[in-house]
Amino acid sequence: MSNFKKVSALMIAIIMIFSLAACSGSGNNGESKVGGKNEGTGNKGSTNTAAGNKGADTSKFVKISYVVLGNKPTNGQFEKVLAEVNKLMKEKINAELEWKWVEWADWQTKYNLLLASGEPVDLITIGTDWLDTWGNAQRGAFMNLDDLLPEYAPQTWSSIPEEDWSESKYKGNIVLIPENNYTQWVNHGFFYRGDWAKEAGMTEPIKDWDGIGQYLQFVKDNKEDVIPWDAVASVSTFGGYAQSYTDNLELPISTGYLPVFTTKSFEEKYTVVSPVFEDTFLHFATLMKDWADKGYWREDVLNNKNDNRSALRAGLSGLDQHHTQTFGGLRVTMDKDQPGSELQMFPFARTSGNNLTELSITHGGTSVGAHSKNPERALMAYDLIRNDEQIYHLINYGLEGVQYEIKDGKRVQPEGYDEAKDAFYADFWGGRVDKFEIPSATTWDQLEETLYAEYDKIKKSYPYGQFVFDKTPVEAELTAITQVTGEMGPAITYGKAGDPAKAVEEFRSKLKTAGYDKVLAELQRQLDVYKQLIEG
Repeated sequence: MSNFKKVSALMIAIIMIFSLAACSGSGNNGESKVGGKNEGTGNKGSTNTAAGNKGADTSKFVKISYVVLGNKPTNGQFEKVLAEVNKLMKEKINAELEWKWVEWADWQTKYNLLLASGEPVDLITIGTDWLDTWGNAQRGAFMNLDDLLPEYAPQTWSSIPEEDWSESKYKGNIVLIPENNYTQWVNHGFFYRGDWAKEAGMTEPIKDWDGIGQYLQFVKDNKEDVIPWDAVASVSTFGGYAQSYTDNLELPISTGYLPVFTTKSFEEKYTVVSPVFEDTFLHFATLMKDWADKGYWREDVLNNKNDNRSALRAGLSGLDQHHTQTFGGLRVTMDKDQPGSELQMFPFARTSGNNLTELSITHGGTSVGAHSKNPERALMAYDLIRNDEQIYHLINYGLEGVQYEIKDGKRVQPEGYDEAKDAFYADFWGGRVDKFEIPSATTWDQLEETLYAEYDKIKKSYPYGQFVFDKTPVEAELTAITQVTGEMGPAITYGKAGDPAKAVEEFRSKLKTAGYDKVLAELQRQLDVYKQLIEG
């Protein structure tokens, strides 16, 4: 990029969000949902309607960019679908959409570099709990939308209630459009083969990491040419371990490769603690060293670039890790690829049952780039994507008759469907709505009665929707902490750091040197202020 040199110094400060919270998936839009969510009551004070932007000047044809995260499709289907979308865009607002992909390889750096570069981005996917959205807002990456939304996205504006807009503001100004009317669970866990677990004598659902270790040992001993878990070290599982063995709650603050700061519990949701400085982290490091020594993953795991999910589907790996929505689709895929495998999920929150929170409405959403040249038309395009059913179905599902058919109210693959040739995804996670969703036959039909029912018994409301951490006073320290987690985190996570106790001691020492105590104090100070805001 032309501005790379200007922002290179900033890039060292880019903070990778809590790895387990990232919806990296497999690069497709196979995520789906079950159940429903009440539509918002809207901004009752607004009199705008769908015709609210009739005064907009659309005489000049413009192209609108939309930045999404994912690997760009290569089979040509996306281009065919987008061409159909753009026929409608041209007709309705005299504009054309251009999809821009931030691919998964080093996605955190690429995404933040794009925003820091000053490039005139129009629309861009955001996520306050995995994409450092508030940090980017603090750096001035997004346009204020308060005056623009009622005029140029009137349907979206009126459909989102005031309390949800309140969670979309930075320093009093709306800087994002939340994905507030879409139901999903993105809590993480391990996926394992139910058939192999039964062979191992494990007839009940796995409820803890010891059970996962027992399963992996069985695979190691009994499944020739199978790697128990063909793990990739770019993903840390410490956040999942902390969820299993503490009552800690995640905070929407990034400290790089693994979480350094959490809150103590739902009951003490404003008290900052660090699982890294508790026995939890040493126990985790010791267990991971044990798993590494037993050969549950490759010896060269720190350099492994394999696609573990593909290996699982091919019967060459016994374990995977991601969230519930991914599991819902993967279960059906595995039933086809490995008949009788009966893929199961161990959600990390199952062990303690005390810290599963509902999803933030800003886990997904869309912002307008601060340097957009056509913010008015960009919002008009977004209003159509979110509120025009025909456009919505095209972007989310592709062409009816090619990518899907409707049978008994569900999306099914047409006869002769070839995944390599016909598959489509747009990675649109910035404004999905329940009212336009079509249930998929490729999503496990027992999600609602199994995992969702389990979650409903233990879920808690998300408490940090309006908390925006101002990291200005501790920016240098957070940068240094992120460097430490990135340098030492992978080796500790995958048992390649030598003696666990010594590695943990060194890790903690480096965090202290980086400014851990100063950040902890500042974070606590701001949470105290937030508590007063929420509870008075």
